[in-house]
Amino acid sequence: MGELAVARIAAPDATVHVPGSKSLTNRAFVCAALAEGPSRLIGWLESDDTAAMTDGLARLGVRVERAGADVVVHGTGGNFAIPLHPIDCRASGTTMRFLTACAALVQGRVVLDGVPRMRERPIQDLADALAALGVQVRTVAGCPPVTVQGGRLTGGRVAVEASKSSQFLSALLMVAPLAQGEVEITASQITSRPYVDLTLETMSSFGISVDARGETFRIPGGQSYRARAYLVEPDASAATYFFAAAAVTGGRVRVEGISAASLQPDVRFVEVLERMGCTVERGPRWIAVRGPRYLHGVDVDLNALPDSALTLAVVALFARGRTAIRNVPNLRLKETDRMAALETELRKLGARVQTSANDLVIEPPAQLTPASIATYDDHRMAMSFAVAGLAVDGITIQNPECVAKTFPGFFDELRRLSA
Repeated sequence: MGELAVARIAAPDATVHVPGSKSLTNRAFVCAALAEGPSRLIGWLESDDTAAMTDGLARLGVRVERAGADVVVHGTGGNFAIPLHPIDCRASGTTMRFLTACAALVQGRVVLDGVPRMRERPIQDLADALAALGVQVRTVAGCPPVTVQGGRLTGGRVAVEASKSSQFLSALLMVAPLAQGEVEITASQITSRPYVDLTLETMSSFGISVDARGETFRIPGGQSYRARAYLVEPDASAATYFFAAAAVTGGRVRVEGISAASLQPDVRFVEVLERMGCTVERGPRWIAVRGPRYLHGVDVDLNALPDSALTLAVVALFARGRTAIRNVPNLRLKETDRMAALETELRKLGARVQTSANDLVIEPPAQLTPASIATYDDHRMAMSFAVAGLAVDGITIQNPECVAKTFPGFFDELRRLSA
């Protein structure tokens, strides 16, 4: 665990390439594993989170192999092997939630565990929903480790509480087509709803039909996923840091491969930057942001894109007037309690910060105070606060290696902005 000093740069005029979407990569891995035969994922993300997923699938008997820059998943049609040892999901929430649902198809006992922080992240709502479909699921005080005794999903009606994570609903949706009969899922208080739409789009790409109407989802049973070649879009969450870099430095940064038509929710982060005074250009397969002379604070609901809340919190340090980030209660349930972490680190830089159960309000300082930023082993804390170091001197990032969770080459790409 070292420390990295971020170098202040002149206003850049740069084009950057970000890696494949973590959200899409892990969804595609699951859909490909549920298909029969080989699927090729093009543009996939290679990171700690996706390694947790592929290692977990390997424990379930799914062979994943490199094919040049691509990866080939040899799907089993949902006929998973019984793992001899617990599946280590590490720090990957998508791996824990999605593979817990996949374990419901295993003709035997599956145990899923992870890092100490994972054992504090709730999963009982998913466990309850799987139990309603005929699966035995046991948690420890509502959190991992999770023990699943599955076999077949019976079908029927099930309700799932999705206020803590939309991934509970996404996990159910992906395995429901393999149930014996139709599954009707009623979800309540869906947080980050666009990620559910992302799941449905990925499932559709692999040949699955879902009748989605509001918070009710009907999935015909006995469907089969179809193996295919699947192109993973660049990661819109990763792109937010480079759009933010343009905003705080007054430069221009163009991110290739991302379209405003993407279903990834974080693509809408540029709309927030527009409200703050940035100029946004949108091409068929690129988006560019130019920073203004002065940024203005905003009051915005980020429930649909909570990962962007950290990026916006750092941009808010450079704005005139306060910024209020609303309706993001699940920040407290992420890799760390991000609400508390943001409050602590923003204050180090001189900001006045107020937090509540749902909201974060930031009053920027007249001048930022140099500081060493603790990252809490949270990749998004590291990447967000690194942006501040591009515009002011004296910002260092503790444990910068934690970005390997989703963007191993982040700091290399950040340094290229100065070129």
